[in-house]
Amino acid sequence: MAEPHAAGTSGTSGTAGPRVGLVVNPIAGLGGRVGLKGTDGEATVARALARGAVPEAGARAAAALRRLVAAWPAGRPAPLVLVPDGEMGAVAAREAGVDHRAVGPSPGPGPTSAADTRRLARALVDAGIDLLLVAGGDGTARDVCAAVGKAVPVLGIPAGVKILSGVFATSPAAAGELAASFLAARRGATVEGEVVDLDEDAYRRGIVAPRLFGHLRVPRGRRLQGRKSPSPPEAGAAAAAIAEDVVERMTTGRAWVLGPGSTVRAIADRLGVPKTLVGVDVVEIGEDGPRVVVADAAEADLLPVVRAGPATIVLTPIGGQGFLLGRGNQPISAAVLRAAGPDAILVVAAAEKLAALGGRALLVDTGDPALDAALAGHARVVTGFHEAAIVRIAAA
Repeated sequence: MAEPHAAGTSGTSGTAGPRVGLVVNPIAGLGGRVGLKGTDGEATVARALARGAVPEAGARAAAALRRLVAAWPAGRPAPLVLVPDGEMGAVAAREAGVDHRAVGPSPGPGPTSAADTRRLARALVDAGIDLLLVAGGDGTARDVCAAVGKAVPVLGIPAGVKILSGVFATSPAAAGELAASFLAARRGATVEGEVVDLDEDAYRRGIVAPRLFGHLRVPRGRRLQGRKSPSPPEAGAAAAAIAEDVVERMTTGRAWVLGPGSTVRAIADRLGVPKTLVGVDVVEIGEDGPRVVVADAAEADLLPVVRAGPATIVLTPIGGQGFLLGRGNQPISAAVLRAAGPDAILVVAAAEKLAALGGRALLVDTGDPALDAALAGHARVVTGFHEAAIVRIAAA
């Protein structure tokens, strides 16, 4: 990120409140819980809906707006929210109960598209806004970047699956709080946030190769998430030592839910079973040795597993960001975590990955604020063979 600079505002002069734009990508994150690792393309949207996926981007946008209003200084003119009609903005604004006005042409019938996002984001900027809120994922941020560039500050409300870009707040609530503080400051500082995205087809094959598509001006603040950092060269040896520790404690009569990530994949390698690098798999230890009982699981596959008996969910945080839940592992949903029980999570991470966080907590964003609060505290993290660290967990 670049050095901070001041962002001019157009609607905070006189007695008028600030003007906030909101654009929602209604299909963002649709493929997460059903194990599709993204929602790019009409065919993927259709598959997600056929698997029972439920849109969540609008609800996350509404949560951000509610927090913005709750955090707004008393006695100050309230923000006016400018939105596209329908599910791309107005529905979330009505759900949040905020003062809003429809702007721009209505989205066409059927599923929304990247072209809709670009066109409506531009219309909001042309209407005169102080900040553009964007509910979606990396693909949505990429579309907004192409449409508006650095014409106005932008803040992402995380609602996608991967969310690697540095333009998103850590959670919807964090987006609302950061937006409120930025707008209330009248000339809040901004930084340049990187917009990166993955080829989803390659990602589903386990190839993680982010590409930089540009930069957006984003409000400066501690609730802004970082960009994912690559694994260091020595990560392989650390992962192998962690795998030795975990495999030593793996017992029969228990389901072992292995989350995404190369550190967790090392556990599967040590067991001699296949692992979906960017997916979730379930392993059991039988009389004949370990075997995969569910590969590349969706939420619907995991629920009967964790309800049937004891289960351990093995997770590793995302390097640089520190997210433990809510980024790329949505099949391990709030419902799965509640069914598995409070002691089901086993966290693994190389000591170098934890050190790179600089003392920051590991973050959880399950979409269930009560569960996020319950998960907050401290956790033992396996960092090597018979080595561990105590790390703080916090709601994003």
